[in-house]
Amino acid sequence: MSMSFTRRLHGWLFALLVLVAAGALGFLTSRHAIVCDWTYRSRASVPPETRAILAKLDGPVDIVSYASPQGDLRESVARELKRYQQVKPDLHLSFVDPQQDPASMRNLGITVDGELILRYRDREQRLDTMTELTLTDAFERLVRGSDRIVAFVTGDGERRAGGDANADLGTFMSQLEHSGMRAVPLNFSQVTSVPDHTDLVVLASPQAALSAGASKALGDYIANGGNVLWLADPGNQDPSLQPIADALGIRVLPGVVIDASNAALGLKDPRMIALGDYPPSAITRGFTLATLFPEVAPLAQTRKSEWKIDPILRTSPQATMQSLDSAPSAPLKGPLDFGFALSRLSPSPAKSEQRVVVIGNGDFLSNSFLGNGGNRALGERIFNWLLGDDQLLSMPPRGAPDRALNVSQTELDVLSIGFIVLLPLLLLIIGGVITWRRRRA
Repeated sequence: MSMSFTRRLHGWLFALLVLVAAGALGFLTSRHAIVCDWTYRSRASVPPETRAILAKLDGPVDIVSYASPQGDLRESVARELKRYQQVKPDLHLSFVDPQQDPASMRNLGITVDGELILRYRDREQRLDTMTELTLTDAFERLVRGSDRIVAFVTGDGERRAGGDANADLGTFMSQLEHSGMRAVPLNFSQVTSVPDHTDLVVLASPQAALSAGASKALGDYIANGGNVLWLADPGNQDPSLQPIADALGIRVLPGVVIDASNAALGLKDPRMIALGDYPPSAITRGFTLATLFPEVAPLAQTRKSEWKIDPILRTSPQATMQSLDSAPSAPLKGPLDFGFALSRLSPSPAKSEQRVVVIGNGDFLSNSFLGNGGNRALGERIFNWLLGDDQLLSMPPRGAPDRALNVSQTELDVLSIGFIVLLPLLLLIIGGVITWRRRRA
């Protein structure tokens, strides 16, 4: 009886082991992909800024790819978008064969095999090339809704929105245009007022006096609820700008900020102002990147008014103002404000709030200085706030600081010797030791 039970128990155990082995074999032969992204800010995955934008799309996004079924284009599109679908499950992808109905394709304006149309609510974006950057820009434009018209005052020596000179803003604005902003010139020798449907007017460091017509047009635009970005530079004390300053209740002080403490950061020119901390405001909340401002004009509030004025840029307590007036005066000591964000209940019934930003420096967004630290990221925050796109303010800055390797010539020589001489020599020694040990065995 005992032997019979033992045999049956062994049979059950053997059957159980066979089942476990079969299950283990099936598990081991399955594909289990484990992906680890160790790049800075997970650049090989969906970037943080794209995740932040996708989080702002609080409804389904439909993507139609007009890709031919021949070849592997559809598979490539599906594989690329799968990463985004893992972040946003209600991102739907469908395919249409453009060869089935050529007339419909012509009506839709489809000219490229694989062209994408992205739809979110009543908004639509088109892409004829699909990369991580173009997709992120398209998602941001869907969040923004429609293109924002940004008018740059021209004709008085201002920084040009499309210029490639060192002082111009061409690089910055070309990047903003990809995210749904459109820069247009505004010359008051050709028009007498700011055109309708202008979302923002930029007055970028005029070098000549504004005409009476231009000064009046800008004053009327502000009085009627228009949003303005005013970039002032030291010495920009032209009387034609005074009515604008009076309307805002501020003053551009006649001096330049000097901060010798920045020498500890390696800045040899004391007029170069580096910031790492910012006063709390809607624009600077959560912003921690360092920024660089050359030749800053301090600002002051002249009177209490209906404007709510928040400082957004402030020097260290060690800073002082060096007067540009011919008459000597006592130095004004820091901390000194050189950036204001102004807001008030809009006089226009079409908008709830009017917004203005005044900064005592225009170079930080110029082609020469845009790449310094967080200058571009701060500029994007300023434009998004002025345009009322508050949902985009908390987006992480794009790019990564570890894309360039900065080494001295001495360090480069050491690396070269290490890779060209020392590493091959080490491999030869290791190979020789292994061969010697095998021969002795």
